[in-house]
Amino acid sequence: MWPAIAVVAASYLLGSIPFSFLIARAFGVRDVRRVGSGNVGATNVLRSAGKAAGLLAFLLDAAKGAMATLLAQQVLPGDDRLPALAALLVVVGHMYPVWLRFQGGKGVATGFGALGPLAPWPALWAVSAFVVVAALTRYVSLGSIAGAVVLAALASALGTCPRPVAVAAVLAGALVVFRHRSNLHRLLAGTERRAAQPKE
Repeated sequence: MWPAIAVVAASYLLGSIPFSFLIARAFGVRDVRRVGSGNVGATNVLRSAGKAAGLLAFLLDAAKGAMATLLAQQVLPGDDRLPALAALLVVVGHMYPVWLRFQGGKGVATGFGALGPLAPWPALWAVSAFVVVAALTRYVSLGSIAGAVVLAALASALGTCPRPVAVAAVLAGALVVFRHRSNLHRLLAGTERRAAQPKE
């Protein structure tokens, strides 16, 4: 019992590590919450600190999600509930990190990293949905929402994921959409910022 409790706590604390905040600061942005969209996430790091910083932030955020899930699988091999709970809590930790007064990111990269090992095919289709929607609309936020919805829907509908994993995917997807509520308002108002046009 105690190892499982430790994994649950570690998953939240791991998610709370503000890699995007730290990477942006290392690349010269003192507080990423004070620039751009104000979001502590890879997209805002990319826009404010550059492509290298944004990519590094994305990879580290995804890695901490995967680490939480893989740790849970090692502690209770063959059990689907603990990894699913760890995946959900690492996303919650990223969104509401204790180190930044619960002002975190939107959970897209961390959610992908956490659920990828548990639901690989839905995660792959989610990435495809993100790429297609973001490329067609040039709205990263809309691509992120589409990816979260596709992952949750496929994890639930395909029957290839254990029920705890499907539930975690749905809850994580709902949290991602909730965290994008301001983006949704701007999309509806026509004021959402598009991704930068490629250079000619």
